[in-house]
Amino acid sequence: ENLTELDKSAELLVRLLCAVPGWNEKNVQVQQQVIEVITYIASTVKKFPKRCVVLCLLGISERVADIKTRAPAMKCLTAFCEAVGPGFVFERLYKIMKEHKNPKVLSEGILWMVSAVEDFGTSNLKLKDIIDFCKDTGLQSSAAATRNSTIKLIGMLHKFVGPDIKGFLSDVKPALLSALDAEYEKNPFEGAAAPPKRTVRALDTASSTSAASSDGLPREDISSKITPALLKNLGSPDWKLRLESIEAVNKIVEEAHKRIQPTGTVDLFTALRGRLNDSNKNLVMATLSSIGVLASAMGPSVEKSSKGILADVLKCIGDNKKHMRECTLTALDSWVAATQLDKMVPYIAVALGDQKSGSEGRKDLFDWLSKHVSKMSDPAEALPLLKPSASSLMDKSSEVRKAAETFMNEVLKICGQAAVAKNLRDLPSPTMAIVAERLKLSSVHEGISDSVKTVTTSMSLPSKGGLKNIKPGLNDRSSNVGKAASQRGVPARASVTMISSQDSLQSQALFNIKDSNKEDRERRVLVRKFKFEEPRREQIDELKVDLFKHFREDVSLRLWNSDFKRQIDGIELLQKALPSSGKEVVELLDILLRWFVLRFCESNTTCLLKVLDFLPELFDGLKDQSYMLTEAEAAIFLPCLIEKSGHNIEKVREKMGELIKQMINIYSLPKLLPYILEGLRSKNNRTRIECVDIIGYFMDHNGTEVGGLLKNLPSVAALTAERDGEIRKAALNTLATAYKNLGDDVWRYVGKLSDAQRSMLDDRFKWKAREMDKRREGRPGDARAALRRSVRENGSDVAEQSGELVSRSMAGSMMSRENFGYADAHTVPRQMAAAVTGPADWREALDIVALGLPEQSVEGMKVICHELTQAVDPESSALDDLIKEADRLVSCLSVMVSLHCFLCLSFPYPANSNAGKSFRFQKHLISAYLGHLQGLANTF
Repeated sequence: ENLTELDKSAELLVRLLCAVPGWNEKNVQVQQQVIEVITYIASTVKKFPKRCVVLCLLGISERVADIKTRAPAMKCLTAFCEAVGPGFVFERLYKIMKEHKNPKVLSEGILWMVSAVEDFGTSNLKLKDIIDFCKDTGLQSSAAATRNSTIKLIGMLHKFVGPDIKGFLSDVKPALLSALDAEYEKNPFEGAAAPPKRTVRALDTASSTSAASSDGLPREDISSKITPALLKNLGSPDWKLRLESIEAVNKIVEEAHKRIQPTGTVDLFTALRGRLNDSNKNLVMATLSSIGVLASAMGPSVEKSSKGILADVLKCIGDNKKHMRECTLTALDSWVAATQLDKMVPYIAVALGDQKSGSEGRKDLFDWLSKHVSKMSDPAEALPLLKPSASSLMDKSSEVRKAAETFMNEVLKICGQAAVAKNLRDLPSPTMAIVAERLKLSSVHEGISDSVKTVTTSMSLPSKGGLKNIKPGLNDRSSNVGKAASQRGVPARASVTMISSQDSLQSQALFNIKDSNKEDRERRVLVRKFKFEEPRREQIDELKVDLFKHFREDVSLRLWNSDFKRQIDGIELLQKALPSSGKEVVELLDILLRWFVLRFCESNTTCLLKVLDFLPELFDGLKDQSYMLTEAEAAIFLPCLIEKSGHNIEKVREKMGELIKQMINIYSLPKLLPYILEGLRSKNNRTRIECVDIIGYFMDHNGTEVGGLLKNLPSVAALTAERDGEIRKAALNTLATAYKNLGDDVWRYVGKLSDAQRSMLDDRFKWKAREMDKRREGRPGDARAALRRSVRENGSDVAEQSGELVSRSMAGSMMSRENFGYADAHTVPRQMAAAVTGPADWREALDIVALGLPEQSVEGMKVICHELTQAVDPESSALDDLIKEADRLVSCLSVMVSLHCFLCLSFPYPANSNAGKSFRFQKHLISAYLGHLQGLANTF
C-alpha cells in the first residue's frame, strides 16, 4: 500500500509472490495474505498484465476448492475478470478444472462461474465454449455436486440468453432436462432488462464490438444441406415429396440447434414461397410453420434473405379456415420476435388495404397488431398503418370496424394526438369525419374543414330528426342534391358535405412528383424484355404504393377500386388533366403504363375500351412534347400490348392495332420491331395474325428498308407453313406487300422455303402483280428500281428532273406528313451498324440513301457517318474501300440536298409539327458531308 508507482511493479510483485512463499505454502494464513495482496494489486493498477493472471490461475483455482481460502480466492478471480475480462479467465479455467484430480476444483470453480455470469453478463463470453464445457464436462461428471453446479450455471445463462439455449441441450438425458427446466423457471429470461453488475476496466475494442454486434449464441451454416434435390422436391408435383421436403427443412434447423446463418437460404425461401400458394392447405400450414422456425433460428438477418416472403405470408391471413389463420399469426409472432414490428410495417400496410384478406382475416390482423404495437422500439413507425386502418372504420363488418378502432386507439396512446392528427390530415373528408368522431381527435376537429365538422355533427344526430330539421341551402344545386339524397334515405347534409369535400380535393394537384425518382422505379421493376409475363404479386403491391404516393387520393382510390365504374371515373379525371399536366405525366408515365397493363390483363371489356380510348390521347400528348419512351417504359408496356392485341373481341383488336401503329411516334420502329416479332411466337393465333398484319402495314407505309424489316421477312415467310389458314393468309398478304415494293428481289429475303410454300408465294405474287396492273400502279419493284437507276445515271441533276418521281413518291404513304423524317433520337450509329435492324454495312446504307426518301435516308446516313468516323485513320484498311465509293457518296448526298430544298419549298411544315425531324435530317446530311471531307483530307 505504501508503493507510489504500483503499476510499474505489479508484475514483479506477482511473480515474487508466486515464487516466495509460492502456491505450495501450507500455512493457511500466509495463503490468505498472498491472495489478498494479489487481489489488491489486480483491482488497483490501471492495467493488470494477462501474464500475471496465467501465473496465478492454477494456484487460485486450487484455493477455491479449500473452504478456508474459498472466499478470498473467489474474490481474486472476480478481480481478475474486472482487470482482463471474464472471457480470458473462463478460457484458462476450462482446461485447469477439467484436468485437475480434485473434483472440488471443478464443482467449486463452476459455482464461481455462476456468480461471475451474474456479475458480468454474457456479452464478454464465448457462449459456444461455455455450453460445450457444461455438456461435455459438467453434466457428464459422476459427482452430484458438479452436476448441480453446472445446472445452476446453465440456468444463469438462460437468464441472459433466453430460451434459445435449450436448442443446444436437446440431447441431454431426460432426468437432467427436467432439472434444467426447473432451473429455467428460477431464472426466467430477462435479456436487456438484466444489466451486468460489474464492468471490465480494460476491454479490447474489437472484442467489445463483436460482442455488441451479435447475440452471443453461435449460428450454424446450413448452406451445404440445402441441396438442389431438396429445392427441386419442394416444387414436386407429388404432394408427399413436397411434405417430406418441408419436414426435411425443419429437421435441418433442429440439427443446427435452431440457430442458423443466412448463408444459402435465399433459394430456400424462394422455394418455400411457392408452397404458400399450394393447392393442398395442409402443406401451406406446414410451410407457415417452417417459415416461422426459420425466422426464429435466423434472427434479424431473415429480413434480407427472405426476399419479401412476408407479403405472401400475410395473404394467408385471408383464408376462411381458422386453423390457417392461427398458423399465419404464429408465423408472424416468430417473425416479429426476430426482426421487430418496425420492419414489417410496409407489408402489413398493404395487407390491411387488401380486400381479398376477408373480414375475419383483417379482424385477426388488427387484434394481433394491437398486442404488438406497444412493444415497438420507435412508436412513430406505426403511423403508416393509420390510413389503411382508417379505411377499415367504414368496413361492412362490425368486427373489423371494432378491431380497427381498438388498434388506432393503441397507436393514439403511444404516439399522441398531434402525431396521429398530422398523419391523417390527407384523408378524404368523409373518412376524416369518422376517424375524428371515433378517436375523439380534438386537434383534427380544429384543423379540418367545415364540411368535415358538418359530417361529424350530422352523424351524431338522430336520422329522423336530422331529416326534418334540414333546410334548403342558399343555392338550388345544393338544395336539389339534398332532396335527392333524402329520397334515397341518405341525410342531405352529408350529401352536401360530400360535394364540398370533393371540391376541396379538386383544388389539390392531381399529380405529386415531389420525391419522385423515376430512374429508381424503373430499376426496381423487374421485367423480361420483349416477352410478356403476367404481373407478379409483389409488382402489383409496389404499383399500389407508387399510385397512392404520387396521385391525388380520390384518383388513386378510383383507379385502385374493384368496381370498373370507379376505374372509368378515374380515367376521366386523368383525361381532363392530361392537356395541362404534360411534365407530370412524363415523370409518372411508368406508373400509368403499369396500371394500364393490369387493365389489359383483366376481363372487363368496358374498362378496357375506356383505356384504349385514353391511350391515343396520351401518346399524342407525348408526341407533342417530342418525348420518346425509355427502354424500361417500353419493356413495361409493349410486351403486354402486343400479346393482348389478339383479343377475342374485334373492336378491341382494332383499337390495339391502331395503338401499335401509333407507337412509332414515341418509340422508333427499329426498337419496336423486336416486340412485334416476339408476338409471332405467341401461343395465341389471333396475336400472331395481328403482328403479321402490322408488319405488312409498316412495310406498306414506311418502306421495306426501314427498321430492318427485310431481314425479318424469313420469320414471316415461315408462317406460310402453319396449319391455321388465317395465319397463312396474313403471312401471304404481308409478303405480297413486300413483293410490291421489292419485286423479284423479295426471294432473296424470304429464306429457305419448301416447294409448297414457294408455290403458294408464287401464286400470291402473280395475283398481286395482276392487281397492280388493274390499278395502273406499275409492276412490282418498279418504283424502287427507278429511284436507284435515276440516282446512278443522273447524279445530282435527278432532283431537278424527277418532279414526277417525287410526286409519285409523295402520293404513296411512305412520305406522309405523319411519318416524314421520323427516327428515334436515342438511336446511335454504332448500335445501328451492329444491330439486326437497319442497314448492315456501307453499301447497303448507300443503297438506302440512293432511294432519295428523306425518312429512310436518315437511317442510312447514320451508318455512313459511323463508317467515316471509323475510317479517319490513314492506316485503316477500311479507308481504301470507302474511297472507291466516294463519287457515288457525293452524288447521293447532292441528291438529298436538292431534294430537301425542293420539299421544304413545295411542302412547308406547319409550325411546331415536323421541324425537329427536318432538323435531324439536315444534321445527318451535314455530318456525312463533313465526314467525307475529313476522310479526303487525311488521304492527301
